[in-house]
Amino acid sequence: MDKGTIVRTVALAIAWINALLAQYGLQPIPVLDEETIAYGLAFLASLWTWFKNNYITLKGKQQKKVLQRNNLTK
Repeated sequence: MDKGTIVRTVALAIAWINALLAQYGLQPIPVLDEETIAYGLAFLASLWTWFKNNYITLKGKQQKKVLQRNNLTK
């Protein structure tokens, strides 16, 4: 497994553990407050969608050229 998979799995596990603890009225893991988590997730989602929907990297620029050459994009 790569590092990204491990980090995503750990984050998912913490989120589910916190959700279950909160549902049963127990003290959740004090990672961050809810507002900070919400802003962080919104920022990451915005950054990810911007990055994935634009041809920023060298690989992305090469992909765009191939798409344009084959008349598959504007």
